[in-house]
Amino acid sequence: MNKFVKFAVVAVAGCLGFAGLAASDNVITLRGGSDINVEVAAPVIPKVGNKDVKRGRNYPEQPPTIPHHIRDYEISTNANKCLSCHARTRTEDSQAPMVSVTHFMDRDFQVLATVSPRRYNCTQCHVIQKDIKPLVGNTFVDVEKVLEAGKAKQ
Repeated sequence: MNKFVKFAVVAVAGCLGFAGLAASDNVITLRGGSDINVEVAAPVIPKVGNKDVKRGRNYPEQPPTIPHHIRDYEISTNANKCLSCHARTRTEDSQAPMVSVTHFMDRDFQVLATVSPRRYNCTQCHVIQKDIKPLVGNTFVDVEKVLEAGKAKQ
């Protein structure tokens, strides 16, 4: 019983400590600093980038982003709207890039005649882009810049 009381005291103290941190004026939230009891207007939903241009990638093997909207695209076990343009047999008509050859390999790297079932859910890796201000800061540095900085130090 004595161990339980000690544990309960520590747990309550920890919760109070976290509550004090959450109530601190220094904590910035995505609510923009408004009180939790005040209902604020929802932000405007940004438009999807629809520029149809290839974007740069930040690291090797990064999946390319989707440069167009996909709002009503069906991607299910029965249909994949993406392949109506990006399938090998459709790229000449659509002028869309063909899916990578890696999408035709199974988990044992055996080449298949069609897109592998494990690569069928396109939006698991590929995402649309929106022109918005980031919600949180980002200090990502591209590997090329890291290598350049290392050469400059030498």
